[in-house]
Amino acid sequence: MRYVVGVDLGGTKTAAGVVAEDGSVLLTEQIPTLNRDGGEAILDATAAMVRSLIDRAAALGSTVDAVGVGSAGVINAAEGTVISATDAILGWTGTAITAGLSERLGLPAAVVNDVHAHALGEAWQGAGAGAATALMVAFGTGVGGSFVVDGKPLLGHHFVGGHVGHFASPLAVHRGTPLPCSCGHSGHVEAVASGPAIHAAYGRNGGSSALADTRAVFDAAKAGDELALHVISHAAAAAGQAVGGLINILDPAVVVVSGGLADAGDLWWSGMEAALRAELLAPLASVPVVRASLGNNAAIVGAASLVLDQ
Repeated sequence: MRYVVGVDLGGTKTAAGVVAEDGSVLLTEQIPTLNRDGGEAILDATAAMVRSLIDRAAALGSTVDAVGVGSAGVINAAEGTVISATDAILGWTGTAITAGLSERLGLPAAVVNDVHAHALGEAWQGAGAGAATALMVAFGTGVGGSFVVDGKPLLGHHFVGGHVGHFASPLAVHRGTPLPCSCGHSGHVEAVASGPAIHAAYGRNGGSSALADTRAVFDAAKAGDELALHVISHAAAAAGQAVGGLINILDPAVVVVSGGLADAGDLWWSGMEAALRAELLAPLASVPVVRASLGNNAAIVGAASLVLDQ
């Protein structure tokens, strides 16, 4: 049996696991991402964690021969570098991930954006397994996505494919003014349909400042708070409308929805799916729309698939 390490490198934590060629996860580890210390420090820490996993796997009689990474940021998968990144990871732009890890570990490496890695994991071993095409959309701190065709994500000519939170939504307005988006533009899906957008909408519309985060808004909704129910319904409708439009464009075999909002229960899911179904062209009415199933292992497994396919 062949074994590799898959790494999920995010803005706050970096997780990794030893993954077998059948997709099973043998071992895992997690460390905080050194997101204020620059790219080289992050690679040093990541390589040390991977080396620990390699040693643990060797103790079990398993030899690791490659490393796959799903990383935050816009990733040039061909060159293995970070094209651009937000200030969530300072000094990450320009980092040579694959070359840096290969030099530190003496193993071949490959990298894609972390959302693409998540989608690859779900398409291979999760909720999209067995489908020729899978559209995955994630709703959480941000809104992202990936379209996987025959086991390969569509990365785009500039490696920006999958930024499904950054097209216009007619619901991303407040009193006639488009809502500001994290990308610097206005009126985008992420500005209305992300978790932070729900919390912001609650406060913007007069809700109690005592509700510290999105989870608190959901708790208030479950307790019968009418404003909380309204802002969640509005965000869910925007999410569903956006995904429905993507389905009309891409015609996927299956749609996988992931992220913290997808896991928040029927309060969000039912509104999202109703809005999604209302958008669909008639031949697409029965397209399956399912929750992601791999949880925290999705990006690890997907990242591993990058090097298992080589």
